[in-house]
Amino acid sequence: MTVREILKMGDPRLFRVAQPVAAFDTDALHLLVSDMFDTMRAADGAGLAAPQIGVNLQVVIFGADQVNPRYPDAPLVPRTVLLNPVITPLSADEEEGWEGCLSVPGLRGLVPRFSHIRYTGFDQYGDPIDRTVDGFHARVVQHECDHLMGKLYPMRIRDFTQFGYTDVLFPGLDASTDD
Repeated sequence: MTVREILKMGDPRLFRVAQPVAAFDTDALHLLVSDMFDTMRAADGAGLAAPQIGVNLQVVIFGADQVNPRYPDAPLVPRTVLLNPVITPLSADEEEGWEGCLSVPGLRGLVPRFSHIRYTGFDQYGDPIDRTVDGFHARVVQHECDHLMGKLYPMRIRDFTQFGYTDVLFPGLDASTDD
């Protein structure tokens, strides 16, 4: 299909609240999802939200069938298409973890996220999704769903001494694989 341009932080389209998907299992929706997977793979992303490619819909994708070079120590997250998601924290416990973003290239930050969540929504066919997850899986879902609310991960950082350029924070890490 098509690799789309990924919007960068500062583009006002990234700060909109995305609209719910009203029609499932349409040709347009399947094409969008296909383009999103092509775009995510081309950028070595762990996930991608439709607003990141300028589409103002509540559509996120994440996961892969193989280890992501940007997160080589992270466990595999199942390849998922999630529409109209709802996240419910299952406790107040949080974990801090380093995050990057395809819309914030070259930077990383230490971001607090709920450690154990339930997420619900639908796949592109309208079939319901209901999962309880923790760890990296929970982090990825929360990061991608933030995009649907017009939030980028730097907005969640509490200590800006833990935010900076990847090559400065992690000398020796291949900068081309950080976003």
